[in-house]
Amino acid sequence: MNPDKSNLKKRLLKNNVFYQSIKLFSYALLIPLAFILFYIIKNGISYLNLDFLIKMPAPVGETGGGALNAIIGSFLIVGLSGLIAVPLGILIGIFLAEFKEHKINDLTRLSIETLQGIPSIIYGIVAYVWFVMPFGKFSGISASIALALMMLPMVAKATEESMKMIPYTLKEASYALGANYYSTIKKVILPSCRKGIISGILIGISRILGETAPLLFTAFGNAFLNFNMAKPINALPLLIYNYASSPYQEWHQIAWSSSLFLIIIVLGLSIIAKNVIK
Repeated sequence: MNPDKSNLKKRLLKNNVFYQSIKLFSYALLIPLAFILFYIIKNGISYLNLDFLIKMPAPVGETGGGALNAIIGSFLIVGLSGLIAVPLGILIGIFLAEFKEHKINDLTRLSIETLQGIPSIIYGIVAYVWFVMPFGKFSGISASIALALMMLPMVAKATEESMKMIPYTLKEASYALGANYYSTIKKVILPSCRKGIISGILIGISRILGETAPLLFTAFGNAFLNFNMAKPINALPLLIYNYASSPYQEWHQIAWSSSLFLIIIVLGLSIIAKNVIK
């Protein structure tokens, strides 16, 4: 038998075994996710209806009700977090990508990477010490600041990585046409990498939308519909935490439906983020 053909068959066999093993482990990772989704859908789908979206939580002992205050509270908190984190994150990302030789570039990069690895409960404690204790009250604003700090590194890194992918010839062409540095960044570079930035923003929102620990120390929760961000405000993670730990079966059902609703939003944002990149 030709030794070259024998070696080729062995290499092909090894490659095939390795490839099939990778596929097997990849599919195995989907099993826990499938079980989690199945269990949440099974328990939460029955209460996820129009009443859940437009009605306030029912008092103890009454059936029905919804999670209107928590849904609106989540959107308010996350919306304000985005207004804080997105502009700052983009500016930091521009600095990291464009001013690599600046003396504080390495320090800024280290700070961003450190912020990205800090546990969420630490953000909650810091926000509690900085904003709740001095003002003597819980508020949606302090919750938004805590979540904005969590979202900031993701926006900054997405901006930096997107700008690195833009060819330098594009910047040179802008300069050749007489544009200055500011106009080049604003009208040429940023529009060219907007897909990557938008994807980073959506991923950041997906992460902070389900965070509970920072909200326990800042927003605290509210049984009423509240649009005043200077006061305690409810959110879906808080409602899930409080209702799931209660002894009431009706509240457990609302918690399951809230979990399902939250997962639908997060999965939707993740799918949009992936499609934006394409």
